[in-house]
Amino acid sequence: MQLTMPPQAAAIGGKSYIYAIVPGGSLGIEGSLGIEGKDVYLVTDGRVAAVVSGLAGSKIRPARANLSAHQAVLKRLMTETTPLPMAFGSIAASEEAIHRILVRNRRSFEEQLRRVGGKVEMGLRVAWNAPNIFEYFVGADPELRAGRDRLVAAGGECTRNEKIELGRAFEHRLNEQREGHMRKVRRALTSVCAEFKVNPCRSEREVMNVACLVRREAQEEFSAAVETAAKLFDDNFTFDYNGPWAPHNFVELELDLEK
Repeated sequence: MQLTMPPQAAAIGGKSYIYAIVPGGSLGIEGSLGIEGKDVYLVTDGRVAAVVSGLAGSKIRPARANLSAHQAVLKRLMTETTPLPMAFGSIAASEEAIHRILVRNRRSFEEQLRRVGGKVEMGLRVAWNAPNIFEYFVGADPELRAGRDRLVAAGGECTRNEKIELGRAFEHRLNEQREGHMRKVRRALTSVCAEFKVNPCRSEREVMNVACLVRREAQEEFSAAVETAAKLFDDNFTFDYNGPWAPHNFVELELDLEK
């Protein structure tokens, strides 16, 4: 069926769960894909629209079924357009509130929809393939190794400041290495990434965590570019890329949803 506002929607009232902002018009979508098995429909205002479903309560738990439903709607939208995805748990007080949000933010929505239109997000993580990253660095860096050996030799007599200094030296080397490796990977991906965002690393073993905005038709080129980048590194590194996703890392949606 067409993704449009059903006649009964306005009469029901109550809260609305928002999945994404899309260009105005109609989209084809099958089944009740929404959270709690609700039908998904559009609340439209001119050239922009919100993809929503009704919500029985005022809050939504991050349960697996709810998260899966949220992602299923975004995945379905991605087959026809590039949405501006909302964070999980985005709830508006009413459809009237959604209309006001669309009016207030129309220009921003249109600009962002133009920027990400025809593109998808691809993720790339690179990590050191080492069980103990400190020992890996010590093995490759004579200065770190000498500092570690001095602390071992001193045993219980080493001072707290000496330990702190060794930790700082390790962190400096770690960040220095990350920056150098990032430059190599970025050069390899520049031709296929319209935009490139660096996210914080989640652990010491992680070299980089990046998101790339890629043209839909260039996904195979992106895969080939990642393989090219991986060949610049030895077996001490692992490359893991994923996607396509809605462009979560490339949109800014800071909305007052309750008004």
